Amino acid sequence: MRFFPSAARRRVGAVVAACSLALGAIAVPLAHADWSQDDLDDKQKRVQKSLEHAGHELEMSSGRLIRASQRLDTARADLSVARATLGTARTELAGARAVDLEMQDQLVQAEADLAFSRRAVTAGTAAVVRQRESVASVISSIYTQGDPELLAFAALMDAQTTGDLTRQEAVRDALVGRETQAYDDLSAAEVLLEVQEGQVEDAKREVADKAREAAAHLVTMATLETEAQTAKNEVVRLVNNRKEASAEAKAAKAADRKKLAKLEKEDTRIEKLLAERAERARLRALRQARLRATREARLRELRQVRAGAAGDSGGFLDQPVPGPVTSSFGMRTHPIFGYYSLHDGIDFGGACGSPMYAATDGRVISSYSSTSYGNRLIVDHGFQRGVGLATIYNHAVSYTVGVGAQVTRGQVIGYVGSTGWSTGCHLHFTVMANGQPVDPANWL
Repeated sequence: MRFFPSAARRRVGAVVAACSLALGAIAVPLAHADWSQDDLDDKQKRVQKSLEHAGHELEMSSGRLIRASQRLDTARADLSVARATLGTARTELAGARAVDLEMQDQLVQAEADLAFSRRAVTAGTAAVVRQRESVASVISSIYTQGDPELLAFAALMDAQTTGDLTRQEAVRDALVGRETQAYDDLSAAEVLLEVQEGQVEDAKREVADKAREAAAHLVTMATLETEAQTAKNEVVRLVNNRKEASAEAKAAKAADRKKLAKLEKEDTRIEKLLAERAERARLRALRQARLRATREARLRELRQVRAGAAGDSGGFLDQPVPGPVTSSFGMRTHPIFGYYSLHDGIDFGGACGSPMYAATDGRVISSYSSTSYGNRLIVDHGFQRGVGLATIYNHAVSYTVGVGAQVTRGQVIGYVGSTGWSTGCHLHFTVMANGQPVDPANWL
């Protein structure tokens, strides 16, 4: 079952029980004679309904807070992933830009090499043209003078001396060498031009390849930039989601606190009223005891009240079901909602539908359904051992007695169930002393 997580909230069940005890079933007259029994019954029902409504609203508010916190955790996780994706995209984009700069440099160098090769071809073409003109001029000059071989032979025939013969041979060799040199220079110029033209073609292919690579890289760059922008947009969206989730969580928390403060205020007011009723009931019982007993009995009763005899009440109540104790009275972590709070009774394990028995004689003063406690039955036992005593039976599948019924010790009053906030069939048994929950183990 579930309790509210504050000290005042932990007293809600006890307050309702004591309110029922004080307002519904005490046989002696009420101090406020101007309040009829019907008025008090109506007030009791309104208070119970208000408490149930407040508990439901608190549960809904807490649920909104839990869902908002879950959204916040999800947004934080998604934001971490998006930021990592953005970091990766930015790193890849930076690398792509560096490669782009390098490719641009290579393209510029290839274009420069192409321009140089084209200038070399132009110069080589001009050199070949000049060389051809030079060869043509040499050939024309030589053959204008006649066949070099015939001229050389004629010179030999005309030689008068050995010296003349030597000079004529030298002239012939010079003419022939000049012709040969002219042809060699032309051949060299043509070969160089062919090489330069090949370099131009290679440079053209290099420039075309670099241009294609640059164009393809531009597509890669555009894709990476799009991915980086998409990742950035996702980061912005998740940051906004996180802000919205945080704001929603804070709003839910504020609403929860506001409802809790209102509930605690109402609890305090009802607790005070119940304490007054319990005190008046105790005083009335004492006055009746004084009328029925001797002075010694009255003094013994007063000593019992002053000593807080409720602590020495073991064995006054019977265990309401034969099952084992599955959760004792005291502070614990709630098994469903996980907060730390007071468990204001003892849980007895029992099979679903097994009977539960009245712990002692009394009168049923309230029976209703609660969001947290499920089906509840409150039995007033009057003033016992110095306190106004009541017992509460929670989570039953059904009860066999109704409001106003007189029950006796050991009588079957209902059947074990798992209604309300419960993890399985059991009886949550609460003992109220003067409107406050006490450890049932001290009374059993």
